[in-house]
Amino acid sequence: MQLVESGGGLVQPGGSLRLSCASSGSSLYYYAISWFRQAPGKEREEVSCINSSDGSTSYADSVKGRFTISKNNAKNTAYLQMNSLKPEDTALYSCAARRGCGSSYIPYRGQGTQVTVSS
Repeated sequence: MQLVESGGGLVQPGGSLRLSCASSGSSLYYYAISWFRQAPGKEREEVSCINSSDGSTSYADSVKGRFTISKNNAKNTAYLQMNSLKPEDTALYSCAARRGCGSSYIPYRGQGTQVTVSS
């Protein structure tokens, strides 16, 4: 499986972006998808996850109420809708696939897409 992210860019504070995570080589149907982000000099943070089994979702407190994760199995693509963006959301965002959101083993990761929030 290869994961390719897109949709990043430069946006003003308060703006929105939708990131996409497209899979090739394997269906996303059986995988939980997570979005991570890493800002320069900071640890990688898991932003959100969506389970394959029941579609349940989880979010970091820092993005709760602003970000929404979703998955379209027919298109083999997962999304992260980001609203009310703040400068502290600036980071390299990447997606990952694993068996479940609680699994520590992450076999598939994308290269990431840069999000910059600045006026």
